[in-house]
Amino acid sequence: MRFHWRGLALILVLLSFAACGQNKDYLVTIETRHGAIKAILFDDTPEHKNNFIALAEAGRFDSTQFHRIIQDFMVQGGDVFGKEDLPAQEWPTLPAEIRTNHVHTKGMIAAARQGDNINPQKRSNGSQFYIVDGRTYEEQELTTDFPALQKAVFQYMQLGSAQDLKQEYTRLYEEQKFDSLTNLLLSKRDEIAETLKIKLTKDYTSEQVKAYAEIGGAPHLDFEYTVFGQVLSGLEVVDKIAAEPTTREIPNNPVYMKVTVEKVSKKKIEKEFGYVYPESK
Repeated sequence: MRFHWRGLALILVLLSFAACGQNKDYLVTIETRHGAIKAILFDDTPEHKNNFIALAEAGRFDSTQFHRIIQDFMVQGGDVFGKEDLPAQEWPTLPAEIRTNHVHTKGMIAAARQGDNINPQKRSNGSQFYIVDGRTYEEQELTTDFPALQKAVFQYMQLGSAQDLKQEYTRLYEEQKFDSLTNLLLSKRDEIAETLKIKLTKDYTSEQVKAYAEIGGAPHLDFEYTVFGQVLSGLEVVDKIAAEPTTREIPNNPVYMKVTVEKVSKKKIEKEFGYVYPESK
């Protein structure tokens, strides 16, 4: 039997191309009048990654705006379907790809969506995204489940032993000293949880707690929206966009974007931006 060396050579070439493809990733560039933002998109949110790349390659993000801005929170843009005059009821959506390893620290890219009352599946808007700006958080504030605590405190204040807390809570509320009210609830969190035998905390890894303490973010959105990318460079551009004067969250001077993607070796991305891919950890 003759051995077909040419066939083996072709297989080796195909395997080489496949390996080469696996060692590359899409580098996203969002150009604005404030400068350029460079980002990558996560492999474990494939629906969102593939959708974003398709829109960018087709040039459909170009000339859309960062149309909603809240300083110390986020900048939102990419309204492709609004730009294209598609009726709102016909806007495509994407299935939620919410991962516990992706939280809303500063520079994360996430998908906008409609509220739970009309969107209980938490499906994402098919084009609009936001980049997290945010602020820093102490560990206790970060890890507290505030909706659960707020609900529990009313139950707790019905106890005879909690009348002092009830009076202080009422006083601070009437005086509209809401920061002091928050601190009061935080100081009583563990006592309330132990008394009522309920959980009033959210689970974060030590790395996530450190990131929120050092660079900040918007943790109240965690596990409710799909986080599908991360800014590699240009956080100062995000800060400049977030500082734009606004009227009802709309920038007074439009901030347009041009979005492009290119395939770049993962080694180059790691070397140039200091990003560490999950499989490299």
